[in-house]
Amino acid sequence: MPRIAKELSPLEVGRLKEPGHHAVGGIAGLYLYITDTGGRSWVLRTVAGTKRRHMGLGAFPEVSLAKAREKAREAKEQIGQGADPIAERKAKRSAIRAEQAAALTFEQAAAGYIKAQGDAWKNAKHRQQWENTLAAYAHPIIGALHVRDISQAHLLAVLEPIWKTKTETATRVRGRIESVLDWATVRGHRVGDNPARWKGHLDKLLPAPRKVTKVEHHTALPIDAMGEFMAALRQQKGDAARALEFTILTAARQGEVRGMRWGEVDLDSKVWTVPADRMKAGKEHRVPLSEPLVAMLTRDSKQDADALVFPAQRGGQMSDMTMTAVLRRMEVDAVPHGFRSTFRDWAGERTNYPRDLAEQALAHTLESAVEAAYRRGDMLEKRRHMMQAWADFCGHVRTPGEVVGIGARLRA
Repeated sequence: MPRIAKELSPLEVGRLKEPGHHAVGGIAGLYLYITDTGGRSWVLRTVAGTKRRHMGLGAFPEVSLAKAREKAREAKEQIGQGADPIAERKAKRSAIRAEQAAALTFEQAAAGYIKAQGDAWKNAKHRQQWENTLAAYAHPIIGALHVRDISQAHLLAVLEPIWKTKTETATRVRGRIESVLDWATVRGHRVGDNPARWKGHLDKLLPAPRKVTKVEHHTALPIDAMGEFMAALRQQKGDAARALEFTILTAARQGEVRGMRWGEVDLDSKVWTVPADRMKAGKEHRVPLSEPLVAMLTRDSKQDADALVFPAQRGGQMSDMTMTAVLRRMEVDAVPHGFRSTFRDWAGERTNYPRDLAEQALAHTLESAVEAAYRRGDMLEKRRHMMQAWADFCGHVRTPGEVVGIGARLRA
């Protein structure tokens, strides 16, 4: 037990200047610590249980002598009751730090999720879509809320205003919020069920998307209009028209064609290989080149492997509206993506080619996981015959309802 020193008055305490530890009396173990630089603070030296404690009580003169004695007295009373004030203080500080660390806002969580997952996304556009949709629809309502506090009511406040008018966007926003909240849960920033989950939760509160929105198919040309259309297209000048022709005859997505580089083309084997990072399914895709396309590429072939095959007029990649502009000039009621539908209709209605061959040509992901596991090859040579038949069909007008006899074209 520390001895009780002479009880100093406030005036006497104020006159203490010498560096060191000065007992001020009144409460056993109460000292004024003075540093070499003149800083002064109160310390209670005592024992809690079996541990010797030096407990800070605040700086002088902000904490007066009277207040220091009062705080020292309260600490000793706590110790007398079996408590350890320093341990309790550390526990409170730890709880505050944990609370602050867990207090992540939705906007911060969204940024964290995008940073964590962004490298796995195929292109920068996908990342931008995530950022833009959350910024436009989620952040104004829940962006500043702590993720631990976000509830069903908050989700409905985000989704209900756009669920029936912008259904496709709303479903994407819901899915993205669900992913962000799942990430926050795994990171320890929230607990409990995810209020953005659909099945068994929001599906009971919001109508199914398919029931509130009309599916808008890409405008496509009828099968029997292809011959006349292709003849007119080949009269159009410029790389945009050639890019559209190439897109149609390969049944590719226009983005794949707009980003196509000469290094992807092998004219000897008559194959265009689209790298995985430019494919929707994230898997490399080989495209057999029909005779008209080989002739087109042979005429324009360049030596620079990194050069775009169909560049924009002012350099760089064509915009996603360039091919659409060609169709508008031709006054054709169709969109570039719609020609994939025309190709699929042609393969299914006018030929005997197997369904999975056409699906492979369109680079569609197989719905059956078992079938996908056993599918090792890409049926390139079988597709080569089919794509040549498609090019032949597009080359001239055929009689409506005519079925293509594939005979020798289809080989194992």
